Amino acid sequence: MAYKRFFKIENKHYSEKTKKKALRQGRQLTVYDLEGHPKFKSKKDVQQGFYHREDLGHLKFKDNKVKLEKIGWVKLAENRIELQTANKFYNPRIKFDGFNWFITVGVDYQSNNNNNQEYSEGIGIDLGVKDLAVINDGRKIPNINKSQEIKRLNKKLKRLQRKLSRKYEKQKEGGVNRYKKTKNIIKLECLIRKVHKRIKDIRTNYLHQETAKLVKTKPEFVCMEDLNVKGMVKNHKLSKSIQEQTFSEFRRIIEYKCKWNNIRFIVADRYYPSSKTCSECGYILDKLSLSTRKWVCPECGVIHDRDINAAINLMKYGKSA
Repeated sequence: MAYKRFFKIENKHYSEKTKKKALRQGRQLTVYDLEGHPKFKSKKDVQQGFYHREDLGHLKFKDNKVKLEKIGWVKLAENRIELQTANKFYNPRIKFDGFNWFITVGVDYQSNNNNNQEYSEGIGIDLGVKDLAVINDGRKIPNINKSQEIKRLNKKLKRLQRKLSRKYEKQKEGGVNRYKKTKNIIKLECLIRKVHKRIKDIRTNYLHQETAKLVKTKPEFVCMEDLNVKGMVKNHKLSKSIQEQTFSEFRRIIEYKCKWNNIRFIVADRYYPSSKTCSECGYILDKLSLSTRKWVCPECGVIHDRDINAAINLMKYGKSA
């Protein structure tokens, strides 16, 4: 009866009475397919995890172990001393990424930053496809996707995906557009997920290393441009390269690291012409194609490198902000 009451629908839509009842019970309404049958949430297609109830107070860290509610003591991969000395934990969450379980908690942290610390000159960062980023002093952060390791993993990924596609075609049921998933297919899908995870971990680690180097120089401010990535990926020739650069993740990481170190983080206006403006005299070009990497200012005759010139203009934008 409870099943019939909860999933009762009128014209394949939930009635107001059913919605109110589901809201009282704290349950989510199930999505229906075209035939009107309920489609339950899959345990495979969503990220597994749960919140640890803070009111129970069972979350404890000791040596290299953590005590979870209803589970008990679980061994950790690393021993964090600051977790053992913390008085209270905020918003503890346990998640499973398909291979490993992770626990994330918030703790009270007293910053050791001195407000009277000496800062170096501010920096402007221009993001790009050829190089991940170019700094106004001429430094360049190389594109990690051009490294030998990433190229090797992408080649391996392509080979595994082709192999998986052939296995699916062999298991296609005759006359019906359905595929039978065998144990070998499941094993192959697991290998593909591992390669994807390996590529993602390499990129994330690289972003953390490079942003840490920038922040450690203690600049007065960090100025970046606000890119229209959604519009940029419409260029089908560069869309894959733009997505692999993970501009938003680079900006997110450097933004919170600047906040931790009391460094001003400035985002330039999206329509600020950093590449088309001469950093010497301020002359603005009418047009500048993406293929033009160097250009000569018609006003003062200075030869500009497109990326370095943009980074210098962003640094000047940060000074005036």
